[in-house]
Parts: sequence; structure tokens; C-alpha cells
Amino acid sequence: MRIAIATDAWSPQVNGVVRTLQSVRAELERMGHQVMVISPDLFHSLPCPTYPEIRLAFATTGAVGQRLEEFSPHAIHLATEGPIGVAARRWCLSRDFPFTTAYHTQFPDYVAARTGVSPEWPWRYIRWFHQPAEGILVSTGSIAETLHAHGLPQTRPWGRGVDLSLFGDVAPDPGIRALPGPVQLYVGRVAVEKNLEAFLRSGHPGTKVIVGDGPARAELEARYPDARFLGARSGAALAGAYAAADVFVFPSRTDTFGLVMIEALASGTPVAAYPVPGPVDVLVPDVGALHEELDRAIALALTRDRATCAAYGRRFTWAASARQFLSALVPGYPEELAA
Repeated sequence: MRIAIATDAWSPQVNGVVRTLQSVRAELERMGHQVMVISPDLFHSLPCPTYPEIRLAFATTGAVGQRLEEFSPHAIHLATEGPIGVAARRWCLSRDFPFTTAYHTQFPDYVAARTGVSPEWPWRYIRWFHQPAEGILVSTGSIAETLHAHGLPQTRPWGRGVDLSLFGDVAPDPGIRALPGPVQLYVGRVAVEKNLEAFLRSGHPGTKVIVGDGPARAELEARYPDARFLGARSGAALAGAYAAADVFVFPSRTDTFGLVMIEALASGTPVAAYPVPGPVDVLVPDVGALHEELDRAIALALTRDRATCAAYGRRFTWAASARQFLSALVPGYPEELAA
């Protein structure tokens, strides 16, 4: 099967969307499918305002369409609502070619957090982009309910996975392990919409460690000098950080899933979070704690058993995620062909 994925999020960006698409592509290719990714690195681009590491591609319908025509896909998936996604959407509609989309990020909430405008304005754009899709892939039931409430009922489930050869199989980082405990870890973008300051303001004793980078890092690092900002990590260095922490803190209120939560769990580290979409769908009481008071969530999560956390986190696999992706692209796709 030939599958085309159009995405405005791709390497060298470091985020959950990119990791998801790269991991699922690898699984699809392992199954024997051909996957073409139309991404910003194929076009001239400019830095996104306030997010310079994200490139906005000058992707015309003609340029994207030429690549699609040459590939002659059996299925087309539009992963993002940016310029490449819009160009691919226009090409599909002009040819009555069915396509799926995905709702990876709470775009209306992100825009509201950064600009102060009402989320209803960006929701108009979200409805416009996704309404013609045969299916909208969502990572959790809560996000499906959100889309249904905004007039987008055609959701299809698409879970996430963990690289089990990495997370849970790397020794704890000795430098992080030696910090005064309990070590409280955050992994992700350092940006306003991640609500990281709620974690940095929390009063639970121990050491706060932040792995990641982003536009808010310099300001937050200056304002919270007791926290350890380690910058972006990947591979074994990231896995070692998860394994060294006593608790993983996920302060975001706007994520659709929170891939970092299951990576932490697979590493044996319990999770503390707010009771909001994403955490409420992913976490169960034995592996973490949800509370509107983040200090209380941290204290409760620290009582969870690490072996139980690891066993639960290892239930999330990219192979299962890829099978769900295929089924969403082609409803009724025989699962034995996806094995």
C-alpha cells in the first residue's frame, strides 16, 4: 500500500507530533507499506513567529500535488493544519480524493495562550480544515468529545507508543540521580502553552529538572534559578533522565495526549498531572496521580510502585499505533495484513 503523509511538523523539530509520525512511518515500512512524507524540508520556508525552530513552508498546491501525482498514493493523510496540509487538502478536494486528518494539538488553546484572543476564532479554522476529511484521527476519547462538540463527529482512534528498546532499558543518569530528592522531572517544550510555570512555582521539596528547550526558557531559567534546565535531550540521554527521576510532572492543560507521560511510565517513573484531557485518558491510579493542586498530585504520585508503572507504560507500542493508523486510513483494513 502506498501512503502519503503531508505534514508541517518534521525533523529537525523535536516534539511529540514529529516523534509520532516518524515512529509510525517506521512501523508501516516494516510491515511492507511504502510511505512518502511531504514535509517542510522539501520547500523554501521561513521561521514561524515566536517558534523559529518551526519552519513555515512555501508549499503551493501545484508543488505538493506534483509529488502526490508522481507517488500515486492509495491513501493520503494530512497530519497538520499548516501550509503543507492546506496545499494537500486543496489538491485532494479538487480531485475528489478522500483523505484523513489528525488533531495533534489543541491549536485554539495555544493561539489563545499566546495572543489572548478567544479560542472560538481559531476553532473556525479548525472546523474549516477538518470538515471535508473522511476521518479525523484523535489520540484520546476526551479529544474526540471536544471535536464532536465543535461539529466534527468523524473521529477515529489513534493511540501512541513507546520505543521499548530505549525507555525502560537505560540506566538512570547519575548526575540527575545525585540531585537532592525527590527529583521532579519535566520533559517537553519550554513554552507558555505548556503551563510549565505551574510546575516551577509548586512547593514540593526536592529538585526540579527541566529537559527541553523553547522560547520561554531564558525567562524561566532567570526567574527560577533553583531549577535545573538541561536543554533538549534524545535517545539514551533522554531515557536516562526519565529513569533517574522520582516523579514525572506534566503540567500542561492543553495537550491532546502527552507522549512524554508514557515514556516516563515505561521508564518506571510515576506521573503527576492535572485532571484534564490527555492525563485523564492515559493515567490510571496505580501509575500516577491527578489533582487540581499540583503539589498534591506530586506527593501522591511519589507513593506509586515503579515496577507497576513500567509494566503499564510498556503496554503502549508503536506497532499497535501503526495498526490503528492503517485502520483509520482504510476502515476495515484486515488486521492480519497489518501484523
